[in-house]
Amino acid sequence: MPTLSLVGMLQRSLVHRRARSFSALVAMTVSAGVATALLTLYADLDAKLHKEFRSFGANVVITAPASSPLRPDALARVQQAAGADALAAEFAYAVATTDTGTPVVVAGTDFAAVKRLDSWWQVDAWPDAAAANDALLGQRATQFVGNERAVALTYAGHSVTLQGVGRIKTGGDEDSRIYMPLAAFTNWTGVGPSVIEVQVPGGAASVEATMTRLRQELPEVQVQPVRQLVEGESKIVDRTHALMYGAVLLIALTVAVSVLATLSASVLERRRDFALMKALGGSQGRLMGMFLLEALVLALAGVAAGFVVGSAAAWAISEGNFHTATLPHLSVLPLVLLLNVAIAAMAALLPLRVLRGLQPAALLKGE
Repeated sequence: MPTLSLVGMLQRSLVHRRARSFSALVAMTVSAGVATALLTLYADLDAKLHKEFRSFGANVVITAPASSPLRPDALARVQQAAGADALAAEFAYAVATTDTGTPVVVAGTDFAAVKRLDSWWQVDAWPDAAAANDALLGQRATQFVGNERAVALTYAGHSVTLQGVGRIKTGGDEDSRIYMPLAAFTNWTGVGPSVIEVQVPGGAASVEATMTRLRQELPEVQVQPVRQLVEGESKIVDRTHALMYGAVLLIALTVAVSVLATLSASVLERRRDFALMKALGGSQGRLMGMFLLEALVLALAGVAAGFVVGSAAAWAISEGNFHTATLPHLSVLPLVLLLNVAIAAMAALLPLRVLRGLQPAALLKGE
């Protein structure tokens, strides 16, 4: 008489109860898929969020004392202390008078550097880097001049006419200023740069470390963080981490309840089968091992399918929100496997207790 192996019984159990096996497999796949997607996104989360925050401009401001402007080599020293990945731009300020007799703040800067640093500015047209007299006018500053295309300004008895090529709209102080090339500004006013704005990549700890280096490199200046930006970035990153952890735990608990219900129903349906196996000499450990193996097989199948689905979901989410693809990370696979195996083992505990308490004689008599 042919004997049925443990693998054979497992195969028949899964095949003959397709609906329940499929239900448990779907739950395990959802668990593995969500965990894979969130953990994959988490692996690149800090870099992507910090990259997004870089588009909001400077997070460190360096200001020279009122008595003296910045040294000519200040920008180079700042760039060296902040690192190659940091963005920096110099600014010089003066209050000039327009052709309508209205005072206005005029700023001299390097437009190419500002375009990289403050990419969030709404500018309809950036000046040509080679043009000496091109200017950007803040949205409110256009009301202070007689001719937006030929901006006549006077400072300390010296006049200059700038060609307005674009407007700025930020919702801040920039809307009331007129920006011009730094070299032309210094030649006209004789005022040198007094402010350097720096965008330091990384979180709050990285910003603080960079500020310490800047203070050591330039002890004569004031180095201050843009608190709203630095603290806001730190809070958002921390809260996003907590949200992702919470989502994984919530999904895991939901899946555990679903699998528990499926496995419990499977045991109740097969009470007579298990009782018959016991009556024919099947050991308690063998029966429990077969049932636990069934749950683990479903968990492994769910991990295989969920990893593919989750990696695709992470790629789509990253592409849609950050416009950069997040590739699959094999490093998350052990964590996903551990999570699904833990869910399967926890969900099998109650059904195993039911299986352990089966009385073959009573069940086979129909009691």
